[in-house]
Amino acid sequence: MLFLVFELGKDRYAIEASQVVEVLHQVNFKQIPRAPAGVAGILDYHGAPVPLIDLSELALGRPSRKWMSTRIILVKYLAIADERRLLGLLAEQATETLRRVEEDFTGTGLEVSGAPYLGPVTADAEGIVQRIEIQRLLSEEVRSQLFSERAGWT
Repeated sequence: MLFLVFELGKDRYAIEASQVVEVLHQVNFKQIPRAPAGVAGILDYHGAPVPLIDLSELALGRPSRKWMSTRIILVKYLAIADERRLLGLLAEQATETLRRVEEDFTGTGLEVSGAPYLGPVTADAEGIVQRIEIQRLLSEEVRSQLFSERAGWT
């Protein structure tokens, strides 16, 4: 399997590439006042609004830095009732890939209740890489806010 690698702070994380629709350079997005923690706002993707999650803010409590290597990763997200929607993920240093088989990943032995999206780990010459489980990224409350019928986002 192929994975897209990015950084949160000084640590490296990966998303399975089969879940990625497109990787975009940073674009302007609209911030949403009083949005839940980690929700950066919405972006316009081919005329349709897409919710944008700032992974650094969600995981570290600080917004992503506006580096040349900061990207928006558009992923397929199972939003509600088996319906896939687009979700944008703002991630720093999202410029490399990693090829691994499922057996290369092992559990960490540590469960973090506030971060259920943290998956198993693997290692390469640069150190440990932890997989992010996209479907566990948003709490039920945030998912219902972002993908309610009233929001009308695709």
